[in-house]
Amino acid sequence: MPELPEVETVRQGLAKWVSGRRITTVEVRHPRAVRRHLPGPEHFAAVLAGRRVLDACRRGKYLWLPLDSDDAIIGHLGMSGQLLLQPEDAPDEAHLRLRFGFDDNGPELRFVDQRTFGGLSVSAGGATLPAEIAHIARDPMDPAFSEREFAAAIRRRRTEVKRALLDQTLISGVGNIYADEALWRSRLHGVRPTDALTAPAALRLLGHVREVLGEALVAGGTSFDSLYVNVNGESGYFDRSLNVYGREGLPCHRCGAPIRREPFMNRSSYSCPRCQPRPRRVTRENP
Repeated sequence: MPELPEVETVRQGLAKWVSGRRITTVEVRHPRAVRRHLPGPEHFAAVLAGRRVLDACRRGKYLWLPLDSDDAIIGHLGMSGQLLLQPEDAPDEAHLRLRFGFDDNGPELRFVDQRTFGGLSVSAGGATLPAEIAHIARDPMDPAFSEREFAAAIRRRRTEVKRALLDQTLISGVGNIYADEALWRSRLHGVRPTDALTAPAALRLLGHVREVLGEALVAGGTSFDSLYVNVNGESGYFDRSLNVYGREGLPCHRCGAPIRREPFMNRSSYSCPRCQPRPRRVTRENP
């Protein structure tokens, strides 16, 4: 599933190519693409016709496009969603779900989603921050993100450190890939109890989260297949820089030990058994 670097890459493309343009037509090709818009597909298309897109914003893994009506289009890519800029005469994609036309006769915006887990909806009065996503925490790249508050909050949790990193109400934008990468850089196993972290350790972990997200963003995100692409249809290449994720059995770049894969929440976690030993017992460190 796309995480912060992938969604931010898409946001940047939307801000460049869609911001300032006026929507003239909206074609809903599949009702599941707007299932979160409870008034239905017809209302979705009608309420957006004639509206100008003012910007492209992001909170965690969600996108929203503020409109000149003070409403906003909320988008989530799900596992395979793509927001693509295409010429009007370009052939329809096999999994085209939505199409937006604009009054400048420029490229249309298409929402393509093979697995139909993603979707768009309209948030009434949500131009500044849609109420539907207001509960999601700021991400660590946000200038308003508080390091001290994060360190205190994660140490108060009675959970495992990887589960905490995936909690979008604590820190947003981090998913399975970048959690594993940050934990490897921090030399922490994902099952380490959060209340056993010292404040300096929590801050070091946050620093590594920021490092890996920033490097992935420069690389345009991580693409393991053709499902994640930017608005121009280009894949990211951070997969070439991954240290543990997806590298089961390959040597650790730091110590040479074979990378291990362990089950985690119906997914997998990757770590180095030598650099990231499993905690032997649950003990709380001194602050």
